[in-house]
Formats: sequence, structure tokens, C-alpha cells
Amino acid sequence: MTTANVTWKSRWTFILAATGSAVGLGNIWKFPYITGEYGGGAFVLVYLGCILLIGVPVMIAEIMVGRAGRSDPVHSMSKLGREAGKSSYWGAVGAVGIIAGLMIMMFYSVVAGWALEYVAQSITGLYSDASTDEIETNFSNLLSDNTQQTIWHSLFTLVTASVVAGGVTKGIGKAVEILMPILFGFLLLLLGYSWVNGDFSAGLHFMFDTDFSKLTGEAILVAMGHAFFTLSLGMGAIMAYGAYFPGKTSIGKTVLTIAALDTVIALVAGMAMFPLVFANGLTPGQGPGLMFVTLPIAFANMNGGLFFGTIFFSLVSIAALSSSISLIEPGVAWLEKYGVKRSLSTFGLAGIAWLGGLASIHYGAVFNALDYITANIMLPIGGLLIAIFVGWVLPANITATEVNMGEGLIFKCWRIALRYIAPAGILLVFLNSLKLI
Repeated sequence: MTTANVTWKSRWTFILAATGSAVGLGNIWKFPYITGEYGGGAFVLVYLGCILLIGVPVMIAEIMVGRAGRSDPVHSMSKLGREAGKSSYWGAVGAVGIIAGLMIMMFYSVVAGWALEYVAQSITGLYSDASTDEIETNFSNLLSDNTQQTIWHSLFTLVTASVVAGGVTKGIGKAVEILMPILFGFLLLLLGYSWVNGDFSAGLHFMFDTDFSKLTGEAILVAMGHAFFTLSLGMGAIMAYGAYFPGKTSIGKTVLTIAALDTVIALVAGMAMFPLVFANGLTPGQGPGLMFVTLPIAFANMNGGLFFGTIFFSLVSIAALSSSISLIEPGVAWLEKYGVKRSLSTFGLAGIAWLGGLASIHYGAVFNALDYITANIMLPIGGLLIAIFVGWVLPANITATEVNMGEGLIFKCWRIALRYIAPAGILLVFLNSLKLI
């Protein structure tokens, strides 16, 4: 079955799939921390502005291209380029996105494997009543145990491939309809646990005290960057999902819903974590240290900690899986266009990602290079070129028809944001990531 013949079962299924793609490890370990570090409520206001002016316009553009092209990112952009009387070589932007997604999967599956290991550790009580030094050593031992990492990385890759191989409706659609409600439920359960057992007041103050003095130029650039990256833009995933988007459904309202859900989940994750951190006299941080050292220390010292530790790391694993399936799908859709069966293309691409994951496990430089190249170069360039393509290359009457906003004030505001504000913001993020500003 070709892409053109497939659509999501409902608008809500698409929202769950796109939100799942957006809600990844970065939402859980990065956004709550940078909110607290860069001014709390003041940062949230700036971030929301960046979401509306950068993230939402580009996401609408990606979905529009996918729905109009009804194909993978490469063929959708080539088709629209030709129809606009321009070059079909715009398809290369889609190709870069597909490659970026595969490269991200090569290290993302390794980190997701760590989460699976900690689900097992929580169930077996491995870090129960352990000292701080023992828990820190435990994580270091995992990072040096290539065999253990390979087992979990392989399992995560296999699960991801199995979901994608099942197809858009029976595989990805069914998976997100099950996984995302579980994720929401686990998050609320953890929030309740944090309310009872954590220092909720300290968590609220850390994340939401409004301090405009912390809104430096750096803080604004951080807000811009996270607004772009949090919605999985620039790598073809949203464009590929957009190819299955129902024809008459409002793209604008759908994207606003996705952006709202993504932001709320990130904020609630922070309120589920940081009260536990503060209640144990620990220092808040971001990245692997927060998830795999700081929080296990907190769970080890609290009533019911192992049960809720299992819930937390299961939540992290679900968030990782809902993102990883969107990393593989664009390439699978592209290969299907050439008659390659979905199962073969899925497991073939997953196999390539698996080999890259092995290299990431054995060589830290590979892990770091994949992370740096995708986040700092490929995704910003992809997002910038998509904004230029839809905002400047495609005629306004075509985009107005495809976006289905009419040609009134809302459409004009979106087009101005896409043509001027979003490219400028992405360019600033790109230059900042390369330490050029």
C-alpha cells in the first residue's frame, strides 16, 4: 500500500503520534532544568513566544508539505518544487532529514537502553538502600559494560523496528494510542507521588519563580533552540507523519494542540522530579546525571521508591520509543516508494542504526559526533530550508489552499512568521550552536 492510500485513523491519532515524536528524553531531562536555571516563569513566557513564532510555523509547514505531497519527505518536496515551477532538487532537504533521523537513532537507542536497564534495576531493587557513591558507581559501571549496553540497545532497536514494520495504522497508530495514554497516566502518578513525598514548594519555586534578571541573551537563545528541537523539526519525521494526515483536518489547530501537550508534559515532568530531588537535599541538574544518578538516589531513600522508580524509568522508555519510531519512519516511507516492502525496509534501516549504536557504545567519540552533527548542523539547516521552501518558494495561493486557513489575518501572520521570524530565529540558534555568536 502506498503512502497516498494511507491516513491516520483519526486526527487524535495523529496528535498522539506527533506528540510522541516530540516528547522525548530532552523534554524530561532538559526543559524542566533550563526553565529553573533561566528565570522560571519569565523563561516559560519567552519559550512560549518562541514556540508560537518559530516552532509552530515550521511544524505547520512540515505537515503541509507532507499532506500536499502524500509521500516521503524527499518525494513530497520534489513534487511541490516541480509544481511550483522550481527545482525538484528541493527533495535533497528531505533526504538530509531522513539521514539525520537515522543518525540520531544510532545514539538515541543507546540512551534508551540505559532507561530499560534502570527499569530492570528498579524491579529487582538493585539500587535499594544503596549509598550515593554506590549509585554513582553503578551508572559508571553500566557505561563501561559494553555487553550490557549492547543487549539493551538491541532490544530497544528491535521493539522500535517491530512497531514501524506493523505499518502506519496497525503499527505506529496502534502503538501511540496505547503508549501515550500510559505515558500521561504514569506522569500523573509520579506527580502525585512527588506531591506527597517531595518538597513540592521548592520544586515550584525552582521552576516557576519569575526572575526577569536571568533573561539574558543566552537564555533567549536557549529558549529559541528548545522551541525548535522539542517539536522534532528539521528531520522529516513530522513531514512523513503529515503525509498520512486526513485531508480536511485543520493543520493549525492540530499543531497548537501538539505544542501545548508537549509543553505541559515537560513542565509536569519537572514537577514530578525536582521536588524529589530537593526533598533529599540533592542538587538539580540535567542530562543523564539527573535521570540515572540523582533520581535513583532519591528513589532509594523514599517509601515506595522502587515501585515509583520502575514507573519513572518505564515512562522514560515509553517517551524514547514514541520518538524513535518517528526517526525510522521517513526512511521507510522513502524506500516503500521504490517498491521495497515495509518489513524489509524497516529492519534494514534499523540494522544500520543498530550498527551505528554499536559504534556509539564502543567509541564515545562516535556517540558525541553523532549528537553534535545532528543537533547543531543537520536539524537547524533542515528546518531553515523547509521554512524558506514553504515561505518563499511555494506561491502563497498554493500554501493557503494546502494549509486551509483561508487567506485572512491568521494566514498572513503565519506566513510572516515563517518567512522572516522563524528563519532568523533558527539561524541564530545555528550560529550559537557553532559558537559563532
